[in-house]
Amino acid sequence: MTQTIADMIVTALVQAGVKRMYGIVGDSLNPLSDALRRDGRIQWVHVRHEEVAAFAAGAEAQLTGELVVCAGSCGPGNLHLINGLYDCQRSGARVLAIASHIPTSEIGTSYFQETHPTLLFSECSHYCELVTNPQQVAPVLQIAMQRAISQAGVSVLVLPGDVAGMPAPKEQWPTAIIRTNPLIRPAADELQKLADVINRSERITIYAGAGCADARDELLALAEQIKAPIAYAFRGKQFLEYENPYAIGMTGLLGWGAAYDAMHTCDLLLLLGTDFPYKAFMPTTCPIVQIDLRAEQLGRRAKIDLGLCGDIRETLRALVPLLTKKEQQHHLERALRAHNQAIQKMQVYVTHGAEQKPIRPEYVAALVNELAAADAIFTVDTGTPNIWAARYIQSAHSRRMLGSFSHGSMANAMPQAIGAAMAFPGRQVIALAGDGGLSMLLGDLITIAQHQLPIKMIVFNNGQLDFVKLEMQQAGLLPWQTELWNPNFAKVAEAIGMRGLRIEEPKELFAGLETALSTPGPVVVDIVVDGNALSLPPHITIGMIEGFTLTMAKQVLEGQASDVIETITHNVRLRP
Repeated sequence: MTQTIADMIVTALVQAGVKRMYGIVGDSLNPLSDALRRDGRIQWVHVRHEEVAAFAAGAEAQLTGELVVCAGSCGPGNLHLINGLYDCQRSGARVLAIASHIPTSEIGTSYFQETHPTLLFSECSHYCELVTNPQQVAPVLQIAMQRAISQAGVSVLVLPGDVAGMPAPKEQWPTAIIRTNPLIRPAADELQKLADVINRSERITIYAGAGCADARDELLALAEQIKAPIAYAFRGKQFLEYENPYAIGMTGLLGWGAAYDAMHTCDLLLLLGTDFPYKAFMPTTCPIVQIDLRAEQLGRRAKIDLGLCGDIRETLRALVPLLTKKEQQHHLERALRAHNQAIQKMQVYVTHGAEQKPIRPEYVAALVNELAAADAIFTVDTGTPNIWAARYIQSAHSRRMLGSFSHGSMANAMPQAIGAAMAFPGRQVIALAGDGGLSMLLGDLITIAQHQLPIKMIVFNNGQLDFVKLEMQQAGLLPWQTELWNPNFAKVAEAIGMRGLRIEEPKELFAGLETALSTPGPVVVDIVVDGNALSLPPHITIGMIEGFTLTMAKQVLEGQASDVIETITHNVRLRP
């Protein structure tokens, strides 16, 4: 049989170490899907929506650091990839998307299902190119794979179906991923300048992100040398929280602990490997130093006094020997005391959780944390599940947590769990899903059942778009169109062919979660939680207070006094 372009692509992907391709087959993808079938070395993961394919591929890529592929047929098929690919790009997931296209002879004629993929995917990728000639395929594929690997993001290969079915050139361009590991750190004079700034400062706070993932030991050595508390971004939590005597939690909308105060009472703030987006939570009166591997990110979130480009681990290794060891640690001790007090306050809803109906979502997250494996992989929906995970799911050496932390998409938890379970079939995968997020891509519960992935879906079912409701209240608006009519998700799961549990009584929660996590195969746990649980950030502004007060007044005037009383009662009665 004559080797086709599709055969050549499959061989190149195998040589690059690709193990799976996520997607939905379609006519313009037929040459590629048939080549995959005949070759047999790459697993095709059949999903029910291409957005799920992109999210799942991104999850696998983030967990493994390897190149993962997703694919969509022409027009609507590959358009469905876009939201998931935006998340992959912003999360630094090494993903190659194969966007099938209409026949080359029809491009530009408004043909059936015609789009312009090179325009559509350009903003969510490092590289996006259309191939129209067999001689073009190998070098473009090489560039696409290399860009995805070296720049940590998305590449898109736009592949017309007729080109994929053409005979491969006899003399082929060799394709292979080239991995490099350069040492990047600031120049000696820049490091000395930074050391001088740190040596002159007394109250220093560190704010660290996912860029510190492989610099944990160096970061702790820095904190010890300068007696600095360490606050962290959500993406950095999984790497920096555990066994960290300097940890003081998170700032921002999801924040908890002493991070906000420590960042606003210091006389020097070090931003290390973070691209935290919310300027409102950044201090404006103290000097700020930022270190990041990507120089283009320096100064785009806060006004910085010094910006250095470098890998955090290598930079800190060179920096710490230049620092004078500090003895005074009042700033650190104050932050740690405040952090411990914040933790005690947060535990109120957990300590009394078995007594509270409706079930408190804080209690759910705390029990999941207690019962989950030490190497569990958590995926977290955008919205209030993010908040409960940030505050109650504790990191550990081998635990990982994925979410749509930069793109902020709904419905990410379930598809990311699919990618995690495919990549690590022996590890516990727990998806913390909102009822709005789960229902948005509900069809791909079928994918989980079809592949018998042992994912445990924990559904925070409060019958509303909770975070959107909170944002409306904060803005002084009456909540509107945030209610959700939900089915019994446990019965839906059973109809699909997996185990379903519905929990409405707080006293049944521990046993129910224990059963779910120990049951082989996929399980959906539909937990009816309190819709009036307030998930406020640790720092409340006057504007927020005014907004909530205005909303409460409007609700009373609109005849919703009972709702106001219930909200206040549920959230105040347990406050210490």
